[in-house]
Amino acid sequence: MATPAIRMFRKIEGLFCVYKPAGVHWKQVRDSIETSLLKGLNATPSPPLPTEVRFLALPVSEAEAPKGLALSAASVPVLSKHPLGLNATPSQPLPTEVRFLALPVSEAEAPKGLTLSAVSVPVLSKHPLVIGPEFQNIKVGVGHRLDTSSSGVLVLAVGNGNKALNNLFNTRVTRDYTLEGEFGTATDDFSHTGRIVERSTYGHITKDKLERVLAMLQGANQKALLLYSNVDMRSQEAYEMAVQGLLGPDGKSLPILTGLRCIHFEPPNFTLEVQCINETQKYLRKVVHEIGLELRSTAVCRGVRRTRDGSFTLQDALTRHHWAASDVIQAIGKKRSSKKKSKTQTKDSPLQLSEESTTVNQMKPVREQQ
Repeated sequence: MATPAIRMFRKIEGLFCVYKPAGVHWKQVRDSIETSLLKGLNATPSPPLPTEVRFLALPVSEAEAPKGLALSAASVPVLSKHPLGLNATPSQPLPTEVRFLALPVSEAEAPKGLTLSAVSVPVLSKHPLVIGPEFQNIKVGVGHRLDTSSSGVLVLAVGNGNKALNNLFNTRVTRDYTLEGEFGTATDDFSHTGRIVERSTYGHITKDKLERVLAMLQGANQKALLLYSNVDMRSQEAYEMAVQGLLGPDGKSLPILTGLRCIHFEPPNFTLEVQCINETQKYLRKVVHEIGLELRSTAVCRGVRRTRDGSFTLQDALTRHHWAASDVIQAIGKKRSSKKKSKTQTKDSPLQLSEESTTVNQMKPVREQQ
């Protein structure tokens, strides 16, 4: 029978996401969640200890109190050595042996022997203080990682969820980022904390010029996306993959930006929204640097925040104060229910499309008659 801790562990098996703050390594986030989950699992009520029957030596007055078996240790002759069974040997005193005889309590009190009582006692060797907590360690898998200076959605997995995490790696899912940039400065690592190598003016930069550069970069990345997809763009397969959003690079490829737009512009500061595949945070900072060069200026990246990783968004991410086991169970349950709803909607959508097509076909003759 499964213990409460095992039943709780089965509930936290799956995928969930947390919000990784900037300035914290992803390993520290993983270790903190592992510690929190272990604390929650081992805090569940432990099952009752198994019992065993033991003969306890008690005084007669105490042995009478419990309803157990009263035994008396007595010295009795060994009848297997009696002369009637051994014809060749002369009669000798029979050897004796000590046996515990079951006697009523009144008779057990008469001889001066050892009085025992059969009592059911807990097996202390199975106590949690002896064998330790039920869960000594727990494996938490990490999805697409974030470097120390980045923040945002970090997908994690527990137990059987690690298999789904591997599938997430193999699928062509895109990730969304918010990049905060600043014109007028260039550093050695493309971030605002790096060593400054150049300063420049930025008064000539307008939002229209910035959007033209973004459109040029997005067009170049769209060509790279088609190049690495290894699918004939004139085929039906390419059309179906594009409709389903599955068109992407075949296997591991260079970083590709599938979407790029400016959502805030107030020189020298600006904010970009990026959709990408196979990216790294260092590559995204370099993109901000290259945008500054294209605008005949310089730029550094002040912040990288991941807002979406596949189907996980910021609304699904658990903050630092909600990394307990109960919060993880609730998050996994919500994600599973949302997946079930999406599956039912996809099953119903073909029926709706067929109904709409039939109604359109039925209305065509009427329009022709009119």
